[in-house]
Amino acid sequence: MATSAFANSLLSSSSSTSLSHGVVPSTNNALLPSRISIFASQNLLFSSHLKLKKKNMTNSTSLTTFCSLESAKDPKEEQTPIELKYPAYPTVMDINQIRDILPHRFPFLLVDRVIEHNPGVSAVAIKNVTINDNFFPGHFPERPIMPGVLMVEAMAQVGGLVMLQPEVGGSRENFFFAGIDKVRFRKPVIAGDTLVMRMTLTKLQKRFGIAKMEGKAYVGGEVVCEGEFLMATGSA
Repeated sequence: MATSAFANSLLSSSSSTSLSHGVVPSTNNALLPSRISIFASQNLLFSSHLKLKKKNMTNSTSLTTFCSLESAKDPKEEQTPIELKYPAYPTVMDINQIRDILPHRFPFLLVDRVIEHNPGVSAVAIKNVTINDNFFPGHFPERPIMPGVLMVEAMAQVGGLVMLQPEVGGSRENFFFAGIDKVRFRKPVIAGDTLVMRMTLTKLQKRFGIAKMEGKAYVGGEVVCEGEFLMATGSA
């Protein structure tokens, strides 16, 4: 009797467990243990499938991130040496052509190359600032800075390249720097910099021999000096 009661309780607990897991009880009590084992195996397979899916998603995300980073890199940029990355300024006028127009000579010729030139309209030129420039030993011995007045003079010489053209009627014998206005120095220019200067004619009065120009000087794309210039043509 005791054995029969124990068997009935075991079957009753197995049936309730099956119901709680969504397994329909069978009239054949002998099949219950095998169905429970099948359900457990299905749960184990489902859990393994979820873990594998999460792992694949993680790997896919990592692969996508890696591929996007790799595609962002330019292989040509990595292989090109730095000395070949940056092209030189074009040459519209070399130093010999500049000397044919401007009367200035060493040590006061402060324009090395013209990279853009529209006669009677505008010009862009460069001055390579080097430690060998004769003003650096005194300005300043411990901190070489190009004097602001020489930046203004260099810009005025670029203005001369605009004005001393047949289209404008100027000549090197009667062209003078007459005045400056609203000049501002934004940043110091030091040895090793390349000073890029643009001068633009804004007003010309041929009757009075007066020309007004606007000028800006740059280093590395940043304005270091700017102002308004007055040029005069006539006898000294």
